[in-house]
Amino acid sequence: MATTLPALTPVEDSLFLTLCCRALDNRSPHPVLGDEIADEIVRSLDYDYGRLHLNTDLCLNVALRAKKIDEVASRLIARHPDAVGLDLGAGFDTRSARITPPPTVDWYDVDLPAVVAARDDVVPDRARAHTIGADVTDPAWLDALPTDRPAVITADGLMGFLAEDDLIALLNRLVDHFPSGEMVFNGYTRFTIWVARHARGTKSVAAEVKFPGMDDPREPERWNPELTLVQEMLISRQPEIAQFPRVLRTYYRLQSHSTWWSRKGTLILHYRF
Repeated sequence: MATTLPALTPVEDSLFLTLCCRALDNRSPHPVLGDEIADEIVRSLDYDYGRLHLNTDLCLNVALRAKKIDEVASRLIARHPDAVGLDLGAGFDTRSARITPPPTVDWYDVDLPAVVAARDDVVPDRARAHTIGADVTDPAWLDALPTDRPAVITADGLMGFLAEDDLIALLNRLVDHFPSGEMVFNGYTRFTIWVARHARGTKSVAAEVKFPGMDDPREPERWNPELTLVQEMLISRQPEIAQFPRVLRTYYRLQSHSTWWSRKGTLILHYRF
């Protein structure tokens, strides 16, 4: 019998967009991410996924950006096996299950209280994996975390839902709280924010998008001098594009020749502090 979740606000409900994209990717003959747990969660819930109007391009982009964030996080944890791991705006994502950090890592999935309450009902438990129900713009939630260990911080989709001032304040608090760390998240240029507000596939979250967009990946270095850009990863230049359908594959291979054009699509930003 399918599980029915309590009603969520529109911003809380946005978790289903990326969850369903990861599930649909898993059902393809050659998955990019292969998130079996996401697929199991989707099959277990009584939710009208048809209203999301998802398309192949969006699902592939969501799956590929999740894979790239996973890869960066895995490498960081390999270098910092005593790290505190954070997934901000985690929704029902199961990044810790995909990257399987060692038992020396404490992993925290952070999202709004109603999302975390629902998450605890549908996402399988893992050792040393914890949840924090809080608004990330509230400074108080960080008080529960250690201050003497490096941090590995991930976020997938969160940036678009934060006003610029809130994002800057969040990054400053993270830098101040931990002695060192690295963070990786998907970025949004002004063009991709426009697309998120107008494309049919992201219509369900359009009203919740607050971030104005950021065209220069070094802009966070100006927000906080402790932040240093490690890499800007353009999805159009990733080898997994070879798995995309022919039309999309051709499009992204053409796009990959131009950094300006590639920034019109999905990109991953990685910083250290």
